[in-house]
Amino acid sequence: MVINFAELSLTGLTSFTLIAAAEIGDKSQLVCMTLAARHRSFPIVFGAIAAFALLNTLAVIFGAAIANWLPDYIVASTVAILFAVFGIHALLSKEEENDEDIKEKSGHGIFFTTFLLITLAEFGDKTQLAVVALSSTSQPFAVWLGATCALTFTSALGVIAGRTIMKKIPLVLLHRISGSIFLILAVAAGYQAYLSFAVL
Repeated sequence: MVINFAELSLTGLTSFTLIAAAEIGDKSQLVCMTLAARHRSFPIVFGAIAAFALLNTLAVIFGAAIANWLPDYIVASTVAILFAVFGIHALLSKEEENDEDIKEKSGHGIFFTTFLLITLAEFGDKTQLAVVALSSTSQPFAVWLGATCALTFTSALGVIAGRTIMKKIPLVLLHRISGSIFLILAVAAGYQAYLSFAVL
């Protein structure tokens, strides 16, 4: 089996860029920001990493399974529609998201509190669905690595920068960037679906 490192690197970079842009200002980062205001940083970061590693593993397994069960053109068409919906939603979103009140459960360490909060907040979220979609058409390991690194990055950014980053960079601008990336990938997936259908 020949490993194409260029393809792996491109897939990982695409996954990282897309997920990082989509996740900045989202629920998991708000969780990290809120908890970091009251607790030490390292348990929060490690709890977030553990949660995202689990969620991305489930997403990649599901995405790879879908790729094996369904014809290529159906998978690519579904991915194109999914990314288009995410992109339009991000472009149309307003800067009106408020910080959520995060309540800790007594008796749990901050690591497990972070792990549980992020797992519950992100399960079935757009970033996990994006990982499912990406892994159904690309190298699953590269997608997993890129997505996990991206979510680790955004969580660490939330812990380190706190709420100050949200005052300096408009959230609506971050959503525009995220939406544009999703739409570009939607067009690419649509073209791939066309090519797959054309060879039938």
